[in-house]
Amino acid sequence: PAVTSPCKILKCNSEFWAATSGSHHLGTEEAPEFCTALRAYAHCTRRTARTCRGDLAYHSAVHGIDDLMDQHNCSKDGPTSQPRLRTFPPGDSQERSDSPEICHYEKSFHKHSAAPNYTHCGLFGDPHLRTFTDTFQTCKVQGAWPLIDNNYLNVQVTNTPVLPGSAATATSKLTIIFKSFQECVDQKVYQAEMDELPAAFADGSKNGGDKHGANSLKITEKVSGQHIEIQAKYIGTTIVVRQVGRYLTFAVRMPEEVVNAVEDRDSQGLYLCLRGCPLNQQIDFQTIRSAQATEGRARRKGPSLPAPPEAFTYETATAKCREKLPVEDLYFQSCVFDLLTTGDVNFMLAAYYAFEDVKMLHSNKDKLHLYERTRDLAPGNTAPSGTPPTLWVALLCLSQCWLGLL
Repeated sequence: PAVTSPCKILKCNSEFWAATSGSHHLGTEEAPEFCTALRAYAHCTRRTARTCRGDLAYHSAVHGIDDLMDQHNCSKDGPTSQPRLRTFPPGDSQERSDSPEICHYEKSFHKHSAAPNYTHCGLFGDPHLRTFTDTFQTCKVQGAWPLIDNNYLNVQVTNTPVLPGSAATATSKLTIIFKSFQECVDQKVYQAEMDELPAAFADGSKNGGDKHGANSLKITEKVSGQHIEIQAKYIGTTIVVRQVGRYLTFAVRMPEEVVNAVEDRDSQGLYLCLRGCPLNQQIDFQTIRSAQATEGRARRKGPSLPAPPEAFTYETATAKCREKLPVEDLYFQSCVFDLLTTGDVNFMLAAYYAFEDVKMLHSNKDKLHLYERTRDLAPGNTAPSGTPPTLWVALLCLSQCWLGLL
């Protein structure tokens, strides 16, 4: 059954896109018509503002209207007649929508052209982020954060504390907005929350809507209530969403061209998958892990330190993670950190499935495993880079030894 909501933003969106489909090809003589459609769009959003206050699609639409008004020099005062449907000549829409270069990204490349480069981003656990540049970070990022935001889709995650008073958070809500695209798909919104992983978009549909290329966007349920996959062939993108325990994981495979299709490049640093978490939101879990291991050894020597609230010691967490993650890479280390921090064995499964998704989605099989040395960040990233703390300690000790010998 279709999901019903008092928020009618999707209706406003569909009316506007129906009225302006193909408007980027219009000449300047039709600009007044476009402005009329924009004012009608704004009027529609105002009518549903009260019931859409917490809806990401609504706020995205309001922001987009303001941008379009400025770009086309539209006055906010003027006619707001209901948008009329734009019709194409008989056969024209069908021919273009059936053309592979419109609704199938990979087929748009000619046989002698270079294949597109694909990138991967993933978010899982407490939470751990692998960016499009293969940078691995552990972050706090409590509340709502933009994960991806480009010309084709928006992804926003909401992270909530795992335990009261703890800095550890995990993803409790996920919103994905697929923007309307030519003759292929209507705008679609997918929302998942704790204990609710739908196998359909918010309007109850499982594809891109009523357009001829609608099947270039499809949702497939892999495991009921636990694992869904969204194929967006028109942008060459695959998204995997899982619920593991109470929390959600996210993984995406996306062409670099789509990743970088952003109009406002100055604000690209806000998107976690592209630039990583802000410095003040990062957690150096490797240093914490070393401290936890040292504390565990100290507890065995005497009762002076209180027992941790978690159910795992460093040794038992390590053994548990090794059951699913035999290679001691950053996914393994994340698993150990999460078990020590939360005591919830489902975080071990989240790390395991995150790595399984990497194996399926990452285009470079030599980069599946990440280790400490990969934490150096790409130029321009807001996060720090450099030698891991444990290596600095080793170098310091070595230098002291040499000084003693001299």
